[in-house]
Amino acid sequence: MGTAEHYHPRLRIIIDGKDVPIPANIGVDPTTGAMSAVHTHETDGTIHIEADTAGETFTLGQLFTQWGVTLTSTQIGGVRAQDGQQLHVTSNGAPVAGDPKDLRLEPDQVIVLRMP
Repeated sequence: MGTAEHYHPRLRIIIDGKDVPIPANIGVDPTTGAMSAVHTHETDGTIHIEADTAGETFTLGQLFTQWGVTLTSTQIGGVRAQDGQQLHVTSNGAPVAGDPKDLRLEPDQVIVLRMP
């Protein structure tokens, strides 16, 4: 955890029309309390970026890796899209194409992952 850069994107996951809670303390060591640069504190979807160096790039995939949840264009965790469907990803309301793991985290960003 660093102090050179500190910002808070927000994440919302919707599966079959229902919000999925984002767990608190993703990226926080339960024994020592040490935090990675990408972590959560609450269950409200706020992602904390606290970097040692200004200008570092952090991605949505980093959060999901720490969470231990699979994220692809057709899967969130154990939920897979049906044939011909895929995960819908938006960043600040704009559609995002490509691999959702590569989505760069930005200050004040609102990310929505919606699985039909």
